[in-house]
Amino acid sequence: MSRRKTLDDYHATIRALSDRLVEAQTPIRVLDAIKWDDSIRQGFLKAKGKAMPAVDRSYYDSRPLSFDSTAKKLEFQNIERDITRQLGQFNPVGQIMRRMCKEYRMVIRMLEARGTADFGLISQELYGAASDAFHAGDPTLADLGLMLSDYLNNIAARGDLEDEAKTLTAKDAVAILQERLAAVFGDDTIRVFESDGIVADAAAGADYIKVRADALFNQRDVRALEVHEGMVHVGTTLNGLSQPICTFLAKGPPSSTVTQEGLAILMEVIAFASYPTRLRKLTNRTRAIHMAEEGADFLQVHAFYREQGFSLEESYGNASRAFRGSTPDGLPFTKDLSYLKGFILIYNYIQLAVRKGKLEQIPLLFCGKTTLEDMRTLRQLVDEGLVTPPKYLPPQFRDLNALSAWMCFSNFLNHLSLDRIEADYANIL
Repeated sequence: MSRRKTLDDYHATIRALSDRLVEAQTPIRVLDAIKWDDSIRQGFLKAKGKAMPAVDRSYYDSRPLSFDSTAKKLEFQNIERDITRQLGQFNPVGQIMRRMCKEYRMVIRMLEARGTADFGLISQELYGAASDAFHAGDPTLADLGLMLSDYLNNIAARGDLEDEAKTLTAKDAVAILQERLAAVFGDDTIRVFESDGIVADAAAGADYIKVRADALFNQRDVRALEVHEGMVHVGTTLNGLSQPICTFLAKGPPSSTVTQEGLAILMEVIAFASYPTRLRKLTNRTRAIHMAEEGADFLQVHAFYREQGFSLEESYGNASRAFRGSTPDGLPFTKDLSYLKGFILIYNYIQLAVRKGKLEQIPLLFCGKTTLEDMRTLRQLVDEGLVTPPKYLPPQFRDLNALSAWMCFSNFLNHLSLDRIEADYANIL
């Protein structure tokens, strides 16, 4: 048998296993399975926010999953077994796919545990906890949230950095986004349209962005959506979908959510698309999750948002993000930690890649729904021709000159003591 034939068979085996993995995860929609319906919101508002939302285990039981969870776990177990049988225990692609199978089984166990204490515990395994440290001896995510809140309070106290008025309708935002993304991806690659069926201001799909029909925006909001939803979320999906062999890169388990959201927030920062109000939203989410981990119930987290100046209804929406899938006095759903956690981990990764002269590693973050721990393996898979480099890259990652220069300075600045600098600058600032 020729080497070419053997290689083709090997690629076909990986592709077949990868396609089975993609197919198996299709019905698993975490956010759909854990969201609270509008009757819960209406009941809470009718009680003027004085009574806990009417959510318990039986609430979730009355909303069964859209798939047979026992059969689905077995399906992933069978795929995992076949990966080992056909590729061996230590095959690099096989190791990534087996980990994904394990993660999806854990996701299903989490969804089976909706409304119980296990839901929050499994969520922490998948997405982390606010009390997790980044590295031994380092501050935790909760510390980061408090630290950033203090900085933002100092900025807010100035009073001259008010957000510009939201005068752009959804129709305006759609037109602007469509034009800007067409310039990056090509005219017909990404569709942008209005939608009535989403809770957030906007949501990304495989090759589209939905904008909530009744939402209002300003130019900063639209710029943030352009880089966050368009250049990162849709861009990495399109890069994953264009993979000829490792098709699993088009779909992201929870471990890739941290990488995805971290990349999206980093893009906002380096594209100068972020702003204090946007950052406040992320720190508040982290603080809300930490409060719930420490025993705060829904009403206490709701009160925290009210103190931040949000309306009764806005505070309900914000607080419910932390408790969806759980009960109003249970452990939180910790996915929203992904934004700040992912930002720090991705930033550190890029810093180290620059320090070690491994710039070629950085764009590979965009070759699909990647997970940080797989990056070294992905480099190897690109060299072997099993993974194709990303077709769509934001401008900031296409030409790494500016990013490298920034990270070189950043590496040096990390060695300076900010407390010492503050003392030395006391007379001039």
